Amino acid sequence: MTTAPTFSKEERIVSNQLIETLFEKSNSHSVTAYPLRAVFLKTERHEGSAPVQLLISVPKKRFKHAVDRNRVKRQIREAYRKNKSLLASTVEDGKMLLIAIIWLTDRHFATADVEKKVISLLKQIAKDKS
Repeated sequence: MTTAPTFSKEERIVSNQLIETLFEKSNSHSVTAYPLRAVFLKTERHEGSAPVQLLISVPKKRFKHAVDRNRVKRQIREAYRKNKSLLASTVEDGKMLLIAIIWLTDRHFATADVEKKVISLLKQIAKDKS
């Protein structure tokens, strides 16, 4: 019996050190599927961490109300959770993939559209992995 895909605490980027490493200009790569942009980096895996870790950012500049930011983050999280298997074979042993997904517009999109864009980003990352 297979279990439903989940998005656990270990799969989230919470370390400031990892966030700084991810956003260093020299190492990371970026892909865009409007209204989303993904910044990703393949690095050495830390003890007890998941092979793929995700950060979701919806700037306050885009949505002033927390309820709007939370809705968009929920849509992105759900789309990633359902489709994270697209990245399963891209990470070798001893390595980990850090991904930050950033919302670029101040408009809401339907959940189905957000899911299509997240799938597009994940496929581009799987293809572009360095």
